[in-house]
Amino acid sequence: MGKIFYVMGKSASGKDTIYKQLHARMPELKTVRMYTTRPIRDGETDGVEYFFVDDGRLEQCRENGTLIECRTYDTVYGPWNYFTVDDGQIDLEHGFYLVMGTLESYEKMRLFYGSEALVPLYIHVEDGLRLRRALEREEQQKVPRYKEMCRRFLADEEDFKLENLERCGIEKWYQNVVLEDCLKEIIDDIGMFMGSGK
Repeated sequence: MGKIFYVMGKSASGKDTIYKQLHARMPELKTVRMYTTRPIRDGETDGVEYFFVDDGRLEQCRENGTLIECRTYDTVYGPWNYFTVDDGQIDLEHGFYLVMGTLESYEKMRLFYGSEALVPLYIHVEDGLRLRRALEREEQQKVPRYKEMCRRFLADEEDFKLENLERCGIEKWYQNVVLEDCLKEIIDDIGMFMGSGK
């Protein structure tokens, strides 16, 4: 039986970089794309980080019963939706998967596929370092969205509070201070799950 290795973390924790590195270094892991109605950022590619779609596609999934979970964030630029679709990307009888999302989406995917199918990869960075990284990233955008950066930073503090992590059964945290060290620990752990088939 396959597993879904689920990368998550607060904004600017490095989860996007870790997800991309895992994908590059472990090609045997099949990737699963989530969907979003938020605008594409500089450096992102449709179908790589997310499928960037409009509200019509979300409603279509809701109507045809393929919507697994959906989160709507009231940003300073209006509502942005992030959602997962049962679109045939995941077949646990025939593979191991790498997914990236939020704690909320992880929890709903656990309900949909079963807790034994998901392995959480929670990426953690101390808040001061995380805030510096977020600011550096935003400064590189053609149109920096500092208000949205601050909103996300504060929202993540609430979303990823300890009681929520514990409720979702997340006990191991991967500290992303030195990227290579963090990646090695994650790759070793994934290898154990894939080797044991447990």
